[in-house]
Amino acid sequence: MSHVSLEHDLASPRASRSELMTRYRAYRLRQARALLHMVPREAIRPLYRKAVREGFGADGSDPMAALVRYCERLLPLPPFEVWRDDVRENPTAYVDDADDSAVTPTAEAPLTQASRELAHDDRRWTAHLRSFRDGSVWSGFIAFEESLTNSVHRTAVIFREPDAESVRERFANFESSTLVSFLRSALP
Repeated sequence: MSHVSLEHDLASPRASRSELMTRYRAYRLRQARALLHMVPREAIRPLYRKAVREGFGADGSDPMAALVRYCERLLPLPPFEVWRDDVRENPTAYVDDADDSAVTPTAEAPLTQASRELAHDDRRWTAHLRSFRDGSVWSGFIAFEESLTNSVHRTAVIFREPDAESVRERFANFESSTLVSFLRSALP
């Protein structure tokens, strides 16, 4: 269909540091909020008092934001570089919490869930499953990256499933001949 870049794929080694840093901060905040949901209600006030004693919220800022920042510091979260490497190594592990993120995958900035190698016309290609949240469902397409030139061609949206896992399963079940057919349809 059209030639497209994979630059906005956060799991890609080509993703910009600022894009990854935004996603990392969102990850840290989600983890801190999740911790607060596990804390018994009667323990919230003492936790907040401790946060204020340690300088969080002492400036009169939003008490909930201060508590979240304090919880973020309490958690043994990985440093940015470790998290970045894990996202690149295991991008699908981060799909499930994408709905709670400020950086939910969109049609303009989809997430790569899986990749498969294939050959066509004596050239090596990588088929990347790219998916995104589309209302109440997950949609996706395949972006084919040619190994030598790094040129990328993509299909139209060909997946529409209730969740990200179902999109991933459908892609995994494609035979190689099906992927080659999609590739041929995407080439100019």
